[in-house]
Amino acid sequence: MTYYLAARSISAGIDLGFVELGWFKVLILAIIQGIAGVLPISSTAVMRMTTSLLGWKNPGLNFAMVMQLANSIAICAYFWQDIRALMGGTIRSIRDRDYRSQAFRLTTGIIIGTMPIGLLGLLTGDIINDPISLLRDLRGIGAACIVMSLLLTLAEFQGSRKRGFELLGFPDTLWVGVAQVLALIPGVSRSGATMTMGLCLGMERETAAKFSFLLGLPTVILVGSIELHLLLQSELSLSNWLILLLGLTAGSIAAFAAIYGLLEYLKTQSTWAFIWCQMAIGVLLIVGSIKGFLS
Repeated sequence: MTYYLAARSISAGIDLGFVELGWFKVLILAIIQGIAGVLPISSTAVMRMTTSLLGWKNPGLNFAMVMQLANSIAICAYFWQDIRALMGGTIRSIRDRDYRSQAFRLTTGIIIGTMPIGLLGLLTGDIINDPISLLRDLRGIGAACIVMSLLLTLAEFQGSRKRGFELLGFPDTLWVGVAQVLALIPGVSRSGATMTMGLCLGMERETAAKFSFLLGLPTVILVGSIELHLLLQSELSLSNWLILLLGLTAGSIAAFAAIYGLLEYLKTQSTWAFIWCQMAIGVLLIVGSIKGFLS
């Protein structure tokens, strides 16, 4: 998913494409966004492909960004025990001045690991998210999908998959945080990029996915909150806010189910299904753009 933080001001304009779609189409797209947003495939690519094939208006970048709140709600709900343990352990470590504890190192690393995407998002957000940017062209998005599928393929072959969550530490958060920067590029899945790095660092597949969700949580919450703030300035009608609320609810439930399904799947299976899916989406976007049946 394409990420940016506070780079776009209110004066840059707000895309309210979802308003014209109505509640049913918003419901369908929110479910798709919720599922794709947590799987290691590009939700930007999936949404562009879906709306083009169905002939629906694109719901807009603001809608896609607000839907990150749905992902954050699902992540918080699913990993609440882990989040509470990290927070509690960090507080105890600070109190006891035990700065070598895993909880403190992971929490500190998550905060620092979020900084690269935050800083680059501020610097490049206007360029990357310009509607006429070549990066947002279907062929550019398709190419990014293909490159990421190749990188995940490499990680599948190279990763040792011997490290569980209890073996992770501060350096892991830094490397995965650097990989998260790739999510600024349209067509690059945030979870896909961070899972790829996790596998390269020798993590088990399930651990890489879980770590990806926890490290990305601050970014996901911040992006969604900024977009929600922008929409509050747009004077949406009550009925349109209700449509957006419906989308958030449906997206949260879909994302929660997708997280559960992904982690259960990765306990026994590889990421090859996602590699081929990402590759196929990328090829379809490029061919569809050239042939003209996708726009």
